Amino acid sequence: MGVFNKKTQIKGGKRNAKQMIMNMFMSEYFIFYLTVICFICVIPFVPRIITRSNLLNVMSNLWPLLVVAVGQTFVLLLGGIDLSQVSVIGVTSVIGTVLMSSSFQEDIFSSTPLWGWLIGPEGGPLSDSGMAIPLCILAMLVIGTLIGMFNGFFVARFKMPPFMVTLVTQMFLLNFAIFLTQSRNVMGLPKGFKELGKGSLGGIIPYAAVLTVTVTVIAWFILKKLVLGKWIYSTGANETASIVSGVPTKTVTVFCYAFSGFCAAAGSAIYSARLNMGRPTLGEDLTMDIVGAAVLGGTSLLGGKGKVTWTVFGVLFYTILFNALNLFNLSYYTINIVKGFVILAAAFLDVVRTRLAVKMTTQNEAGV
Repeated sequence: MGVFNKKTQIKGGKRNAKQMIMNMFMSEYFIFYLTVICFICVIPFVPRIITRSNLLNVMSNLWPLLVVAVGQTFVLLLGGIDLSQVSVIGVTSVIGTVLMSSSFQEDIFSSTPLWGWLIGPEGGPLSDSGMAIPLCILAMLVIGTLIGMFNGFFVARFKMPPFMVTLVTQMFLLNFAIFLTQSRNVMGLPKGFKELGKGSLGGIIPYAAVLTVTVTVIAWFILKKLVLGKWIYSTGANETASIVSGVPTKTVTVFCYAFSGFCAAAGSAIYSARLNMGRPTLGEDLTMDIVGAAVLGGTSLLGGKGKVTWTVFGVLFYTILFNALNLFNLSYYTINIVKGFVILAAAFLDVVRTRLAVKMTTQNEAGV
């Protein structure tokens, strides 16, 4: 009898352990759990990963990527994609910093199309203004939003493939940003601008975190609490059915792309402030990071599935992974190869989890 009880307990324990693992795998917090596990596993090999300086570095890399990825999430929910975000980062970086720069070297910038009418040896038009920083950041956000609206208009009005529209916009904006400064970096920025990237509120909360968290909370509120959020999910899941139901799908599409451009410009402000310069190619290599982080969190490339919280988990995992790979002193190309495999694995896991969820739902409905 005692043996029977012992065997029963062992079998029961195995079932409980299996069920716990399955629950964790199917949980919407799966990527967060995976992030914690990976972080703990890396510690014995690279103890530096838990040092204060490294953790601060991880967080400083997280904020700009997160705010851009949140904007990308809105577009992915529609079943679209915004490849132009990386060029929005570059062009808004250039325009914003040109307006506030205090000086330009004539031998370097005299050949640019901006010389003489917008910039000169004395700097940009807002160089002497006490409101230069907020006005320039506002200009960056407005420009990013308008670019997003442009993308959304062509996608919604003419039913053009989002990939093609945003790819063309990306190519144009990248080369336009390089043309504006002739591939020169813009220096001579106000001291206060650098605080956005590296400063903190009360010496505790980074200004970049305040901006990112604010945008992230607004995005969460839109998707979770507003009718607009329901329209976004509905449009991404089945646009035809949404139109029949009276959902203004064209307006929803334009809004999502506009918000994506807005978030890209917000990320540009943080990246530019961290570097304390404007750079036309600032976001050139971030496409895989932005889309990959959102997909890692569980947002579907097919639309209709995703959450802001999932994107937060995806960005956290992606940032820690990138940090760990750097601490292992791997080459740039090796790191990108690993990133690619991780994104592919995330897409595969998403397919597996979706199929399991459908199977479990079917079994529950059948009373199995």
